[in-house]
Amino acid sequence: MALITPFTQSGEVDYPALRRLLEFVTKEGTDYLVVQGTTSEVPTLTKDEKRNILDFILEFNQRKLPVVLGLAGYDTAALIKTIKTTNFDGVDAILSVTPYYNRPNQAGLYAHYMAIADASPVPVILYNVPSRTGVNLSAETTLKLANDHPNIIAVKEASGNLPQIMEIIKGKPEGFSVISGDDLMTLPVMSLGAVGVISVAGNACPGFMALLVKECLREDFVAAAKVHYQLMDFIHAIFLDGSPAGIKAALNIMGFCENVLRLPLVPVNDDVYAIIKDKITTLLAE
Repeated sequence: MALITPFTQSGEVDYPALRRLLEFVTKEGTDYLVVQGTTSEVPTLTKDEKRNILDFILEFNQRKLPVVLGLAGYDTAALIKTIKTTNFDGVDAILSVTPYYNRPNQAGLYAHYMAIADASPVPVILYNVPSRTGVNLSAETTLKLANDHPNIIAVKEASGNLPQIMEIIKGKPEGFSVISGDDLMTLPVMSLGAVGVISVAGNACPGFMALLVKECLREDFVAAAKVHYQLMDFIHAIFLDGSPAGIKAALNIMGFCENVLRLPLVPVNDDVYAIIKDKITTLLAE
């Protein structure tokens, strides 16, 4: 589950709210915690805030759940320096999105990830989300990385390209995992062989997301489809006006945190807030 970063009305990290959220998602069946991914607003967190948030989560977690740390960048050398100076005690893997803005070709992406995997003392999960980064990590490159480096263990696939995802699942080596990076794609990609989802919606409805994944892993896709359709309208709603603005609105409605984001992100508009309130209220009543 991809954790948000709660902020106070004055814009500081809200640690009491973060604790409430951690207590909720762990109690409701979340399998592992993804810290400082896209949903956390990581580009607007300072270096000290990143470390303090990670330490807070690790102290709360006490190694009960696996912890995945988001570490990425478009300067490979700088990212490697960050990896080499990071204390990974309590961290089980890193999640690293493709370099953005400078848009490397496939050879560049391959070299980038091989260098990261060489440097990292913990396993690496590739993260492909071309709608945000402007570059697609192809199935061919993903499979080459999966085969060529033992420290690359999985890919979070958020391309929305089902044929591409199927190519990866079909050709992947044993022990390499495909993870959905899109809540609404969880059921279809798990029916094809993916192992789970790194969820945004799971901040607000971790029990539903955990049940969806569990039913898929049991290969009870009739039961999984029932949960999928219960979740569908809510998931649509939280992405209507940007993410993580939508999930923060939902958590605000539920009383977990303030509806505060850091610029350049802003809260959802009033109409979308009303839609999200309607959908989360309906979902939680089921």
